[in-house]
Amino acid sequence: MDDLKVVIIGAGMGGLATGIALRQVGYHVEIYDRVSELRPAGAGISLWSNGVKVLNRMGLGKAIAQIGGQMDRMQYHSHTGELLTDVSLDPLVQKVGQRPYPVARTDLQTMLLHEFGAENVQLNCKCVEIEQTETGVTARFENGRTATGDLLIGADGTHSIVRDRVLGHPTDRHYVGYVNWNGLVPISPDLAPANSWAIYVGEHKRASLMPVGDGRFYFFFDVPLPKGSVSTPDHYREELMSFFKGWAAPVQTLIERLDPLRTNRVEIHDIEPLERFVKGRVALLGDAAHSTAPDLGQGGCQAIEDAEVLTRYLHSTTLGVEDALKRYESERLGRTADIVLRARKRSHMTHGKDPEKTQQWYEQLKHEDGSDIINAISNTILAGPLH
Repeated sequence: MDDLKVVIIGAGMGGLATGIALRQVGYHVEIYDRVSELRPAGAGISLWSNGVKVLNRMGLGKAIAQIGGQMDRMQYHSHTGELLTDVSLDPLVQKVGQRPYPVARTDLQTMLLHEFGAENVQLNCKCVEIEQTETGVTARFENGRTATGDLLIGADGTHSIVRDRVLGHPTDRHYVGYVNWNGLVPISPDLAPANSWAIYVGEHKRASLMPVGDGRFYFFFDVPLPKGSVSTPDHYREELMSFFKGWAAPVQTLIERLDPLRTNRVEIHDIEPLERFVKGRVALLGDAAHSTAPDLGQGGCQAIEDAEVLTRYLHSTTLGVEDALKRYESERLGRTADIVLRARKRSHMTHGKDPEKTQQWYEQLKHEDGSDIINAISNTILAGPLH
């Protein structure tokens, strides 16, 4: 199909990646976002090899390598500092054909915006209604503007408005059971080796340091808490010191060193796998389609995979837009549902939903030679569209 005009709602990672991919095959793309200023949610993201491969195909391999962190190993420690396992990621890279690149979200969004053209993103455009005809689809915005195209892509995140229009009903977000604090700190040897992902586990909690570009660690803390707990940045350090009292020295140093005003605190939610992603000429993508807990590190990668699959079907099939979108939906429903449910299951295991299972996991880590970890990650990567 040639000369398509595509309207994308949402200028996050998924929307921008899709816009780039669609323009590269010759389509006219317009992106709209409700915000007045683009600010990526969260400080960092683990961009695993399946996501990187799609960016490579888009010609962004060199750019992502420049902003990504050098992550050569994974280390698990007990909360008191005992090294449980230390795994080289080289076998993973050899198995899947591409190294992962942990990256700061701001750097990733800047890279994608530069490629698409920030001037081509229309801000202050909150989509409030969608109308379809046999030949096109129109988005109406709160400010009175409209945008009409051959198809519309809802990449408007976990609180998606487009999703409600596709499904015909609102969806409930499911609280996974824990609160996550995350941010960036300078790489320092008293925190972790510069090329290692260091994870401290115990008491159903986690503290993690992952290298991203420009000499920084992306850090996060996880604590199981009741839904609706609140806090403010002026209490974050005190809060974390209480939750992680008695933990190893690097964890204490991290708490002292983080900047509370640049630290995010988020209740982690997902959404039950949807029954469909498509209605006529409208398709969902990214968190709008499959909002997942971050416990497999695959949320961003799945949005990027969506971009590749959607573009491929639009560009390669000749039975019309609606047929191409249905093929996209058919390929992505099972893949993303599997990610959502496995991430939820892993979250429960990690955060003490069944304390006995969590304790068994701690014990397994003491005897882990790395093969189970590498196999689990590589199987997830290789189930994607680019093997």
